[in-house]
Amino acid sequence: MTPDQLAQLVLLAYAVIAVGLVLLSVRRCRDGWRVWLLYFVNRLYVGFMFRWRANGRCPYPEFSGAIILSNHRSPLDPMLAWMNSHLRYEEPARSTRVIGYLMAREYYEQPGLVGWIGHAMQSISVDRDGHDIGPTREAIRRLEQGDLIGIFPEGGINMGEGLRAANPGIAFLALKAGVTIIPVYIHGAPQGESMIEPFYTPSRVRVIYGTPIDLSPWQGQRKSQELLQALTDALMRKLADLGGVRYMPSADEAK
Repeated sequence: MTPDQLAQLVLLAYAVIAVGLVLLSVRRCRDGWRVWLLYFVNRLYVGFMFRWRANGRCPYPEFSGAIILSNHRSPLDPMLAWMNSHLRYEEPARSTRVIGYLMAREYYEQPGLVGWIGHAMQSISVDRDGHDIGPTREAIRRLEQGDLIGIFPEGGINMGEGLRAANPGIAFLALKAGVTIIPVYIHGAPQGESMIEPFYTPSRVRVIYGTPIDLSPWQGQRKSQELLQALTDALMRKLADLGGVRYMPSADEAK
């Protein structure tokens, strides 16, 4: 065998191994090849563009359902919270898990890339008026079957300092589904004058994972408005402490 033939054989072996590793990775993605592809792109893009760093390994569970509770300062937040989520505490912890976020219906039903990504990522479409309880039921069903659901309880993007008043629906959702809540604070997410500008604005993103919150002490009580509001405020204060910012649940406290 000539040196050229040996070199070609070695290159072919490397190619076969590389393809095999890719196919194995795709197969281990329980949510299909589309999620695997989006996660692959996400890791390259976020890692290069935003110099993403975290305070440790990801605490998202390997199999059980959980709510990923985050602050919301950029349209990129779902991508930033998803980054490196295959590197989890639990072993084996190399599979890719999708995080289904609530998504405005006009984007979810939009033809083209945005709508395709929304469907591939198993997003839950919601009306902005908040009158439809269908998305809440769908989120509960998904959590009970062991999915991860991402929530931004502040509602729209917060351009100010600290955390603003949160929707108590997060408390109802968690108590009804009986799952843990994992707070994730995102520092340095890019912002801009439009929804597109942050996607090409380099920044230095730091993600802080909090300890999963067990809600069992809150279970077994009547889900009154007062209870839901108290739990919501408690959750948001934990998130604020995690990020080193203030939580302002009302206009009075913001003063």
